[in-house]
Amino acid sequence: METSGTTAVEGARLGGRAWGTLLVLCGALFLDGLDVSMKGVALPSIGADLSMSPRSLQWVMSGYVLGFGGFLLLGGRAADLLGRRRMFLVSLGVFVVASGVGGFAGTGEVVIAARFLTGVSAAFTAPAGLSIITTSFAEGPARNRALSVYSATGASGFALGLVVGGLLTDMSWRWVFFAPVLMAAVTLLGALWLVPGSPRRAGARQGFDVAGAVTATAAMLLLVFTLVQAPEAGWDSVRTAGSLVGVGLILAVFVLIERRARTPLVRLGLLRSGPVIRANIAAMALLGGWVGCLFILTLYMQQVRGWSALQTGLAVCPTGTVVALLAPRIAAPLVGRFGTSPMILAGLSSAALAYALLLPLGRNSGYATGMFPAMVLVGLAFSFAYGPLNIAATSGIAAEEQGVAGGLINTSFQLGPALVLAVITAVNDAYAGPGISPSALLGGLRAALAVPLGVSLIGVAVTALAGTGQRRRPRRPDRAHLARQSLHTS
Repeated sequence: METSGTTAVEGARLGGRAWGTLLVLCGALFLDGLDVSMKGVALPSIGADLSMSPRSLQWVMSGYVLGFGGFLLLGGRAADLLGRRRMFLVSLGVFVVASGVGGFAGTGEVVIAARFLTGVSAAFTAPAGLSIITTSFAEGPARNRALSVYSATGASGFALGLVVGGLLTDMSWRWVFFAPVLMAAVTLLGALWLVPGSPRRAGARQGFDVAGAVTATAAMLLLVFTLVQAPEAGWDSVRTAGSLVGVGLILAVFVLIERRARTPLVRLGLLRSGPVIRANIAAMALLGGWVGCLFILTLYMQQVRGWSALQTGLAVCPTGTVVALLAPRIAAPLVGRFGTSPMILAGLSSAALAYALLLPLGRNSGYATGMFPAMVLVGLAFSFAYGPLNIAATSGIAAEEQGVAGGLINTSFQLGPALVLAVITAVNDAYAGPGISPSALLGGLRAALAVPLGVSLIGVAVTALAGTGQRRRPRRPDRAHLARQSLHTS
């Protein structure tokens, strides 16, 4: 049985060593958010310098999503079986190499390959980092406090990356690759010193579910690839339909394998847990809605309004500022007082209100009255919901399954944006007027803005209905689970 290697931190206060560990883990998550948003700002410069077509250029982003979303479940289970610290360190090392290769790339193909490898490394880093927190901090105030701080850094990194990416791109797009190398190297050195060890579980190699890992990874890779390519191939095309059928067949095989496996990659009972399912649906709605909205706003600000990449980043910056200032301070106390479901509901409702406020945007809408209130509301949404989502997705999960739980919630955080972006692209293409004038572009963007609103409302409905059901029928302890837990702790 794997142990954390250190005694879990109790109480709401975190000691110096605990803060050091948390700082390193936050640094890795901050780096992931920063890295993704910086690359988005630099895309036009990368395409111009390497003579990449728009179709190939979008794979600079899609390649990362493919690697990240495709390998998250495998990354989570590998952390559980092979050691969380070990997987965290190795994957950070891969990030350093892959990002460096991207910075020196002379062709678009090399950049895309580097982004895919970076995504794969993040797929192992993210669940390992989350499970280190959930096994190093005792469930309750200490863990809630740690997860609130941890979650805030990801959103802050993404927002700050839009500004930093614009500044670095003005020097050279290669700096959006080299700067993360330096940050990752510092984080890696800190992790060697501060992150607690976790010995590999006995018999991990013999018990590793190879067939389950292969089928789960293949299904996720094909699903993400299909979502990314659906706008280009067409949702009603034979290619898209065939790919979705293929995903379903592979998942069916995966379920059969997991039912018979002695040590399954994912225990199927985990996928039947109501709180876990609701947390993952809400995660898809929260991040999917925001990434979709950000995609639309970027087109609006740069193509309709003629703003620069730096101006665009500064316009979105209030979102990250709100998250950085509020989330570490309010999320944990409010979760302790109200629980996770009300916090998630408040966050998704705030996001829905933000997207509703953006619907009337026009060619001459003022920033102070048009976009700024929405940016603040989105910041509040992540401050309220992002940390509680991580708490809800990992609470009550056995220590040996924390990596898988972390992989599941991070998979949802990736699938949500991929699905929403695919739908938004289809809606924008259907409603955009003829030509490339600002008026023509605005027609499609306005219609597409309804998608994040609809997705957020779905998340609100799922969370609200779950809360109603819980008030009507108090949840009873699972006697079988309690018996297993008693044997585990005896």
